[in-house]
Amino acid sequence: MHIGNRIQEVLRHHPKEHTVTWLARQLNCHRVNVYDIFNRRTVDTELLWRISVILDHDFFHDISIEIQHMLKPEAPASRTERRGL
Repeated sequence: MHIGNRIQEVLRHHPKEHTVTWLARQLNCHRVNVYDIFNRRTVDTELLWRISVILDHDFFHDISIEIQHMLKPEAPASRTERRGL
């Protein structure tokens, strides 16, 4: 999962007044930093927790669902192969 894309997607489904600038104010940063977050494949857990609270969305749950799909026994590849290791 590209977490930055997911954050951007969730923000898009918020009310119109919840813009990138609004999110930047909530995070106490500049809007350029929010665009940087959107481009990240990974995000620090503390930052992700803060964004989850601000956007009222459990991104950790999204990640957990993806992990569960990867761990399903029906896939013939080993866990190591699925992770690309």
